Amino acid sequence: MTADPRVKDVGEIRTEHLFDMVVDLNPRLPFGSGPFGRRVLFGAAGGTFDGPGLHGDVLPGGGDWALFDPDGTMALDVRLTLRTHDGALLHMTYGGRWVTPPEVREALANPDERLRIDPADYYFRTNPLFETGAEPYAWLNGTVCVGSGYLVEGGIAYKVCRVL
Repeated sequence: MTADPRVKDVGEIRTEHLFDMVVDLNPRLPFGSGPFGRRVLFGAAGGTFDGPGLHGDVLPGGGDWALFDPDGTMALDVRLTLRTHDGALLHMTYGGRWVTPPEVREALANPDERLRIDPADYYFRTNPLFETGAEPYAWLNGTVCVGSGYLVEGGIAYKVCRVL
């Protein structure tokens, strides 16, 4: 098969570090198994984000309305409110996937072992988007990001990069 002549080389996709974020979590709220899978709410209790030129707090009240497939894959549906160091509010949303191979599922379910698992042993990626009316951060409204997640004591953490 020959390549479609309309396909163009658009160059490499480049990213730059936006911030690291830690989200403290409330105890999970299981909705049970429904028509689309097993739904669980991981409510945000607070947290922080910090990066070059962008830092502040994760406000309580958001969370991840996660959906688990029968194979253990988690589809993320996250909504968070961030408050920058200078008081601006950022609405952050993201989907993503957390795919855990069968050989690490038992350890992830064990509170004594889960933090010892190398994040390279699972696939946890997100696609953050932002919305704000704060003029100094309006550039975020047109920015697409990618993130990589991992477990931390009391919650979850992410390295978030903006796509250039």
